[in-house]
Amino acid sequence: MSIPALNSGLSGLQAFQRGLDTSANNIANTQTNGYKPQQASFKEGVSGGVTAAVSGNGSNGTSATSTEASGTDLATETVDSLVYKAGFDASAKVVKTADQMLGTLIDIQA
Repeated sequence: MSIPALNSGLSGLQAFQRGLDTSANNIANTQTNGYKPQQASFKEGVSGGVTAAVSGNGSNGTSATSTEASGTDLATETVDSLVYKAGFDASAKVVKTADQMLGTLIDIQA
């Protein structure tokens, strides 16, 4: 029972880390002309847990000398970062609890 929970927690850690990376990249490119922000989207994994996919390529398809301002909204990125951090923290607690349960099961068997 605790192995699937461990896998679900791990997939959550990986997915929310990807979301944090995407948001950080968007913030880092706020002043980059022509930059189009990427968006992380989350969905349930096939065997439980969560997966993240990143949409957008971080550019608008024009040359790097584009004078078009970045489309990054710092308020949205701040909120997204807080949500991703909360998801990451929750997934870490799932991993910790699954580890404790697995340790208890091993102790009972010994």
